[in-house]
Amino acid sequence: MNSAALTHRPESEDSFLYDPEHLRIRFHSAKGDLQKVTILYGDPYWTLPNADGDVVFQYDTADMVKTGVGETADHWTVTLTAPYRREQYLFLATDTAGNTTLVGDRGLRADTPANRLEMSNYFRVPFFQTVDMVQTPDWVKQTVWYQIFPERFANGDKSNDPAGTKPWQPEDHPGREDFYGGDLQGVLDHLDDLQKLGINGLYFCPVFTASSNHKYDTIDYLEIDPAFGDKALFAKLVHAAHERGMKIMLDAVFNHMGYESMQWQDVLQNGAESRFASWFHIHEFPVTPFRDPIKGEGEPQYDTFGFESHMPKLNTANPEVQDYLLSVAKYWIEEFDIDAWRLDVANEIDHHFWRKFYTAVTSVKPDFYVLGEVWHSSQPWLNGDEFSGVMNYAYTQLVMDHFLKHSQTATEMIDRLTDQLMLYRDQTNQVMLNMLDSHDTARLLTQAGDNLDLAVQTLAFVFMQTGAPCIYYGTEMGMDGGNDPDDRKPMDWTQLGGSTWQRIAALIQTRRDHAETLGKGITSFNITDDGLIRVDRIGEEHLVAYFNTTGAAVPLRAKALLEQGFADAQLAPNGFVIAQG
Repeated sequence: MNSAALTHRPESEDSFLYDPEHLRIRFHSAKGDLQKVTILYGDPYWTLPNADGDVVFQYDTADMVKTGVGETADHWTVTLTAPYRREQYLFLATDTAGNTTLVGDRGLRADTPANRLEMSNYFRVPFFQTVDMVQTPDWVKQTVWYQIFPERFANGDKSNDPAGTKPWQPEDHPGREDFYGGDLQGVLDHLDDLQKLGINGLYFCPVFTASSNHKYDTIDYLEIDPAFGDKALFAKLVHAAHERGMKIMLDAVFNHMGYESMQWQDVLQNGAESRFASWFHIHEFPVTPFRDPIKGEGEPQYDTFGFESHMPKLNTANPEVQDYLLSVAKYWIEEFDIDAWRLDVANEIDHHFWRKFYTAVTSVKPDFYVLGEVWHSSQPWLNGDEFSGVMNYAYTQLVMDHFLKHSQTATEMIDRLTDQLMLYRDQTNQVMLNMLDSHDTARLLTQAGDNLDLAVQTLAFVFMQTGAPCIYYGTEMGMDGGNDPDDRKPMDWTQLGGSTWQRIAALIQTRRDHAETLGKGITSFNITDDGLIRVDRIGEEHLVAYFNTTGAAVPLRAKALLEQGFADAQLAPNGFVIAQG
């Protein structure tokens, strides 16, 4: 038995309340090392005399289920209830040769009757503290998100077009400084189209006053950019979306401000005497604008986002900055009833601020969704007091590595996906945002080499995963595009209702039709004998999906709910089948 690989961490993603009545416990062992894991558990105060008259702990036992196999570990799970909402537990590991050992809070012990009763070696949950339970908004688990880059979605009001606005030509290759006139009226005009597509969550890139086309250089957090409309129009848009059952998520850029913001301009004018000087990380005065170290112009005298000297970094440890940003966060909830914030560059801001942020927004709206932009493992932010979830790049990039880049095998992908699911509590996994492309990446179709079947297959795989799926505007129209800024072409509305649109709509409808199971059910992976990737989702029903990435047709018998490339009991390359299990 590989005793070094026997791991469990209490009060974490390995031991958590899934709901007020159920304690979910995970245990990990070396891959293929154990044949069985048994949990010994009971109320820590439940003792009775034994045959010798000694008062001893009364425990029950349950077999844990091997719920996943990762790269180097097997993952075991059990869900317990407790009539008095307290529990203590110990693991009994049995290896393939039949050897056993006890794994507890204070280490390993031989499996003897005395050691089973060693109370001090039990892991404990002293009380089911529901106030500390990680809670995530249920509505997100039912949501299919749609990311809108407002400047390129639709031009509904030409009267607010910026000077030099270009004609709306989807075949264009935009430059970084180009404007096409997209606005909020354009979104409002197409809400019915989005509803027909099946979308019930709108994720907007920034809409606040800024000088760029992307609006990540905020000038005024309390105003809608005039090129997009005004607050009255935004309120109308939110109301119309809510009438259609759509939630609204705005993008908050709190890591940095725009160069033209009032606060930064005051610093440039007044230097160290500016009342906003402590709002930023400034190392020397006077401040010389627009130094670019990449061009050999010298380092800026202040911290920035990346090397962007026109985006000075905010000092979120400053109480004045905190109060200002928290007032902004609450304002758009209280006055306009938004449902979620997406937090730009969230990992570059201190945890102290995010805890205050989460408390502030959920005090206004308890089921508010807080989504952080973090591109790597995110446990520190996902303990219930900072973010609901993060943009799940660490997960979806594994999908792309297999389906699109062919840089890992199917077995490597599913092992790594399984490990990723073990990093977070189940309720957290259920509200992660799963996306394959965005305004920051090349478009899905381009990553798929303009192979539409491959792009749709990859998207279907993501739609079968734990977590809320998100598509980037134009995916349903078959739009392609390389990295920024080519991924931000004007929307191609000529393809509305076309064949690609219909395929994406059918996929969204399948996710919505089975939202309870796909939103909350258990996820498991396997490779069939013929090399198909099999995904099982078990909840209120049992769904099973097969994906052919082998490069050759594979025999398959299934009654498809949704399929691509499936005929005459053969699943073609780049094909998939979603069926009842």
